Amino acid sequence: MDFNLDNKVAIVTGASSGIGLACVELLAASGAKVAMIARNPERMKEAARAVQKKGTAKEYKLDVTDIAAINPTVSKIREELGEVDILVCSAGVNINKPAHEFTEEDWDTILSINTKGLFFCNQAVAVQSMIPRKGGVIVNIASQMGLVGGQKRAVYCASKGGVIQLTRAEAIDWAQYNIRVNAVAPTFVQTAMTENILKDPESRAWIMENILLGRLVTAEEVAAAVCFLASDEAAMITGTVLPIDGGWTAK
Repeated sequence: MDFNLDNKVAIVTGASSGIGLACVELLAASGAKVAMIARNPERMKEAARAVQKKGTAKEYKLDVTDIAAINPTVSKIREELGEVDILVCSAGVNINKPAHEFTEEDWDTILSINTKGLFFCNQAVAVQSMIPRKGGVIVNIASQMGLVGGQKRAVYCASKGGVIQLTRAEAIDWAQYNIRVNAVAPTFVQTAMTENILKDPESRAWIMENILLGRLVTAEEVAAAVCFLASDEAAMITGTVLPIDGGWTAK
């Protein structure tokens, strides 16, 4: 799929693997200069080398739970790559437990990355680069589990439901600055984060029963939706949540 993102500057969090890395690869292949943000510099450096064979990508170490470090990182990216046109927030984490077994520490771990860190990344890029220039696109990686419930995922569901509502509210607040804010809500993707749940026969059977099209989504399919929403082809789309779920939420 071809998207013309020439001369655009994009930031992707959670960029060293999974959906984030797939977004980096497609954004770079589409002509964007991509700032890769992740907290594991070694894994990110290896991923960046592969991307750099096809396009422009530069690594920036950041743990999105370190809120005080977000603004300086965005400032550095602006200095080195230019003003930010696209932000994709993909950093995420999950802990699989029945709802009655979650601890306060589990809650803080999941919400601090999935929701709090995402919001302050959105805010930093909007304030520094998009509001002053009156333009930009933010795409947040939510989940179908922000739209429906799921077994052993109570806190993850809460965090991704928060992402969806943040996306809608930001779209309302920032429309006056011509900033579009959307989210994608994928079903299960074969990534490191889903590896354990997909290995469990009972959990895998539950998943496959609920995906109408009968298979997992690929990271590349999610990246294609992200790049569409980031492109001029989606110029009149804001405040929406796009399920990429093989029909799960239709049920």
